[in-house]
Amino acid sequence: MHSLYTFSLRLYYLALWISSGFNAKAKAWLQGRRGWKEDLVEKVKAMAGAEVVWFHCASLGEFEQGRPLIEELLRRYPKYKIIVSFFSPSGYAIRSNYKHADAVVYLPLDTVANAKFWVDTVRPKAAFFIKYEYWFNFLSELKQRGIPAVFVSAVFRQESLFFQWYAGWFRAQLENIQWFYVQNENSGKLIQSLGFENVTISGDTRFDRVTATAADAGQFPLVKKFCGEARIIIGGSTWPGDEAILIPLIRSGPDTIRYILATHDVSPSRIYSLENSLGMPSVRYSKLDDENAGSARILIIDTIGILSQLYQYAHLAYIGGAFGSGLHNILEAVVFGLPVFFGPKHEKFWEAAALIGKGGAFMVKTADEFSGIALELLWDPAKYKQVSAACSGFIKENRGATALIMEGTAPLLNS
Repeated sequence: MHSLYTFSLRLYYLALWISSGFNAKAKAWLQGRRGWKEDLVEKVKAMAGAEVVWFHCASLGEFEQGRPLIEELLRRYPKYKIIVSFFSPSGYAIRSNYKHADAVVYLPLDTVANAKFWVDTVRPKAAFFIKYEYWFNFLSELKQRGIPAVFVSAVFRQESLFFQWYAGWFRAQLENIQWFYVQNENSGKLIQSLGFENVTISGDTRFDRVTATAADAGQFPLVKKFCGEARIIIGGSTWPGDEAILIPLIRSGPDTIRYILATHDVSPSRIYSLENSLGMPSVRYSKLDDENAGSARILIIDTIGILSQLYQYAHLAYIGGAFGSGLHNILEAVVFGLPVFFGPKHEKFWEAAALIGKGGAFMVKTADEFSGIALELLWDPAKYKQVSAACSGFIKENRGATALIMEGTAPLLNS
């Protein structure tokens, strides 16, 4: 089975190589890993022989889950150097200059040879894998060297690979993990059902991350001027299917509502497509100025990295992705007390279901459904206050995962 696993990874690499001629993400994945050995050696040498802690994230979302741990670890243990690895080009591109990491690199393909070279070079004190990055050759190599591998904010579902009848070899690889810090009770029960007792139900570090983001949110004077005294609906990380829910209200709703639209993809073609689909005037964030900020009714965010801070100006949020592959981060909006809306494909996101149950979130399938609930909230202060309080309370009751994980891993980092 090990040979089959490694062979499948090589097939994956071949597929990327073939598709790189017409797929930008595949091309970036390959280009980013050219010369990875030399890059890794150079960056480790620059750490001057200090002890290293390694954090691995699939992409940007997982990085944001790991970030509170990195920063708390450095606060408690300033002697350590931090290396952050990414699998996805999008995560690397945005966080390659992360100030709290001494090195940000791509993780190479999970082969035995690559794993040996990586661990030989980095020699980490401990390795933290975020959510569900199971790279079995790397985990095996770490275990053989006596280096603890810790999974944080982990999630398990019954339909996952590890719980299938044919997955005995994959289940056995979990023996290479020192400890699992899982997000919720269901995940804890599932991993324990496989015979693992090295499990702690810690919660999700994203709650700590969004709390820190909200406390340190920057100010955007032109956005504030755009908002004025209007009610603000923000569409965060939207796709065309999500915008089909928003646009009818934008076109026919009252002029006292203004809209901030932040698409998941900010490429020029995507922004242009959104502008055309609106069928009415809008202004791009890159062209926002004192003159048009007060008169525009629709603001399109055509840059990355500021959405999580823009939620502070809104009254409610529609979060995209749940008409497609999956819901984007709702907590970035909820931390500001915003009622949140999203589509039907949210079953893999426990926080969405939990917040619906508490009355702070709404799943909608049609534009009319969204418009009806949104307008009711905006024009009923008592109802809005109740829903907003449910959102704020949800964040408060779920904070603290970072501290719990740091306490649990203290023996590994103090040894």
